[in-house]
Amino acid sequence: MICSECGSKPATVHITKIENGKKSDMHLCEQCALTKGALSINASFSINDLLAGILSNGDPVPIKVDFLDDPTCPVCGIKYSRFRETGRFGCGSCYKTFGDRLTPLFRRIHGNISHTGKIPQRAGGRLKVVREMETLKAELSNAIKSEEYEKAAEIRDKIRALDKPSGRED
Repeated sequence: MICSECGSKPATVHITKIENGKKSDMHLCEQCALTKGALSINASFSINDLLAGILSNGDPVPIKVDFLDDPTCPVCGIKYSRFRETGRFGCGSCYKTFGDRLTPLFRRIHGNISHTGKIPQRAGGRLKVVREMETLKAELSNAIKSEEYEKAAEIRDKIRALDKPSGRED
């Protein structure tokens, strides 16, 4: 797409403006966007600007947003806001201090909150069986809850088969 202002350079900035219910699109090259003031080299997005734009009716209303709770690690002194900026903790105690805020983060990034890494080949025999038993027990519980008794019986038999070599008797 070509710049709608100069008509010669490729458009790299796309602006959609809605004023009085009318939508207008501008496709500008970087240089034209700078001269129009639509693009700033030091442009940064802030929550204040977002909320001001959403809540105002065309009149610029300054809104200041502050975090009410910014916990600090008692051991190293790092604040949670600093962790969010850098993505790094200061010490091992930070995990305990910020734990309630980290659970959703870990779930979003990893899909789970417990680590299930690779099992070492040498020591993995019993650990593999334990993990498989945990998975089967969870499946069994789900099958019983959803009243799939035939499936539950199959899973129960698999659990018993895995449990027999260990010498355990029920």
